[in-house]
Amino acid sequence: MTRRIHPAVSVSISAVALSGALGALPTVAQEAKAEAGQMEEVVVQARRTSQADLAIGENEVSQTVGVTRDELLSAPAGISGLKMLESLPGFNVQTDGALGLYEFGNSVQVRAFSLSQIGFVLDGVPMGRSDAFGGSPIFRYVDNENLGSVLASPGAGDVSMPSYSSLGPIVSYSTTEPDKEAGGVVSLTGGDDNLLRSFLRLDTGDINGFSAYLSRSKTDSDLWRGPGTIDREHIEGKARYEFDEDTYIQAALVSNDFHDYDSPSGTEAQFDADYYYAYEGALPEGCINPQPGVYDYNGDGTIDDQDFTPVNTGGNCTSYYEDRVNIRKDKLYSLSLSTDLGQDIYLNSIWYLEDKDGFGVSPDSYTNSLSIYQEQAAAGLDVIHPRGVQYGYSGVGGERQGFVTGIDWYLGQHTLSFGGWYEDETYNRTQLRYNKIGGSADGTVIWDEVAYYRRNYTSVRETVQLYLKDTIALLDDRLNIEVGAKALAIDYRLDGYRDYADYEIDGAPGYGPQSITAEYSDSFLPMIGAVYNLNDTDQFFASWSESFALPKGADDIFSVATSFKAPAPAGETAENIEFGFRTSRAQYNGALSAYYTTFDNRLVVGNILNPATGEPESFYVNAGETTAWGMELSGVYMPAIFEEQLYFNANLSYNHAELSDGFGSNPAGSLLADSPEWLFTGGITWEPTLWMVANFSVKYTGTRYADYAQQFEMDDYTVASAYVDITGDEFGFSNTSLRMNLDNVFNTEALSFVYAGSPYYRPLSPRTFQATVTYNF
Repeated sequence: MTRRIHPAVSVSISAVALSGALGALPTVAQEAKAEAGQMEEVVVQARRTSQADLAIGENEVSQTVGVTRDELLSAPAGISGLKMLESLPGFNVQTDGALGLYEFGNSVQVRAFSLSQIGFVLDGVPMGRSDAFGGSPIFRYVDNENLGSVLASPGAGDVSMPSYSSLGPIVSYSTTEPDKEAGGVVSLTGGDDNLLRSFLRLDTGDINGFSAYLSRSKTDSDLWRGPGTIDREHIEGKARYEFDEDTYIQAALVSNDFHDYDSPSGTEAQFDADYYYAYEGALPEGCINPQPGVYDYNGDGTIDDQDFTPVNTGGNCTSYYEDRVNIRKDKLYSLSLSTDLGQDIYLNSIWYLEDKDGFGVSPDSYTNSLSIYQEQAAAGLDVIHPRGVQYGYSGVGGERQGFVTGIDWYLGQHTLSFGGWYEDETYNRTQLRYNKIGGSADGTVIWDEVAYYRRNYTSVRETVQLYLKDTIALLDDRLNIEVGAKALAIDYRLDGYRDYADYEIDGAPGYGPQSITAEYSDSFLPMIGAVYNLNDTDQFFASWSESFALPKGADDIFSVATSFKAPAPAGETAENIEFGFRTSRAQYNGALSAYYTTFDNRLVVGNILNPATGEPESFYVNAGETTAWGMELSGVYMPAIFEEQLYFNANLSYNHAELSDGFGSNPAGSLLADSPEWLFTGGITWEPTLWMVANFSVKYTGTRYADYAQQFEMDDYTVASAYVDITGDEFGFSNTSLRMNLDNVFNTEALSFVYAGSPYYRPLSPRTFQATVTYNF
């Protein structure tokens, strides 16, 4: 095995993460970090291993793991940005379908936290919350072909990272820069479920300091179970001008146009009876069930032949797939600047604007619509009698704009970092039911016939975050200590109709539109950590930090329509302690960490008796603490005996997450829902020639519970995947490659996804094949 030794220049991943957060740090700043005593980069060298310093988090004070470009390009074309986390230790990632594009079929658990408590950053832009309704989930904003790296801190991210939703975990996605040479890449993918995907990227090359690229991908596929399709058009662009080696300005654009159909979740019994349980591809028999009586639909005061008798009123009318769609149109613009302000002082800033628009549809049954219509009609609302199956419209939209800035100042043994983040986000939510022609699920929507109203509000979040950090190099740079703190403040406001009770109560006028405000802040969130280099290849690390976040699902909390001013729940808090060891050698690299995490102010639904009615009214309350402890191990091993042709990678995690305080019928000591104690991913990669790479990988998800009371146990399962990548140079096809991916090799059947806290599941997709031809020019 050839021992590949790089210069002893090591950039800490906190700097890399900050470069992802604020633009790449200039070369001079990197050279300022080149001190003796840090880990010498002696790495396992292979075509499908992630860069060692990023993969194991060299010089980081906390557990930080990553996947870099070579490994990302081995994944199936068009996969969700969340599926890229599957190979990282500690992350329990469950997605729907081989590509994981269904927005309501994604879940991530890491230590004590779920997807909505993880912060995501894309090239410096904080992605806000991950909600499918109104959020900015990362999978809408990345294409695998343009990514340079995905870096994750499962316990505590750097204090500079901007996020109001993170309770510690941070994942940073960094896209590639424009190429210095003019050219491009085109790829075509075909596969099971009528998958057809194209990708095209064009680069200008370097033109006197200016460079740019523009890419477009188009994905079309059938759902893997039941009728319906996936339609995604994704555009990314970036333009960069470099004034000198220390200064550049960069503009970027992401546009995502997504349309797909729903597929149902269900109980274990439903999927035991039919693993491919789905919605109906045609209007079901027995749906037509005429009701007695004709109603004055045209509002002329006379019931005659111009009016209508409801007919599509059977109990199975809502099982038709055409009335269950999700449509999102999102755009993200950013402008960043990086420059030196003086000797060893560097500024990185980014401004961004996100525009969100879309809606979702689900049908509403005649019986349900009728009961609500009657109440709202009695209250005097301008509603129309339901015609049969109603069009259940949920509109979402809004804008996020913000500014992130930071300064790094290198002062001998000290590196001072300080900066801030400001964001203003507006979110609009509309929910109501329209009639359709003929009262049929496949009828045309009658936009001026509202059967009933539910929601119409606007929520606003105004966020300010400040941070300060000092990195101190001691003992001839063998010991590096980080001491930092951040302050976070969020002002929240909701205006409008929250839910049914604001429109009507028992046939009488409701509370009317409301205005609710809440303030969340913590002015001192400290972090301290250290890295000690034993020698050129091994180091210990340890850290402690506190985190604070806006309550999970704030809009759901404040849109509960109560007759009283419900007390605002406290912000969620967390504390993270971890320590570990990492090594990077010629035949192997790896990292081992142990952690203890507490998460306080978990939100659950509570209630209080309304003295006027004597009836309970629900609202959200804080229900106590969750504790998690465990270990995470990851690494790559390339035995010398195989002469660089065969190597192994593996991640193993043990995570014990339990309720320290019980709530409701869920006792203290219960394990966290959807939180397996054991997770394992591992793979074997074979590179027999320069023109072929083959890989076989497995993912094991241990036993877990669907609920917090441990009544619904989910079986463990193992799923395998494989790929073969062949370059065409040896066969006369220069710059051309063929990659074949096989997901779920052994066609494993399992209930992989669960709506945590309930016994409703989604099954693992079956064996799926795709092939991608790529040409670089």
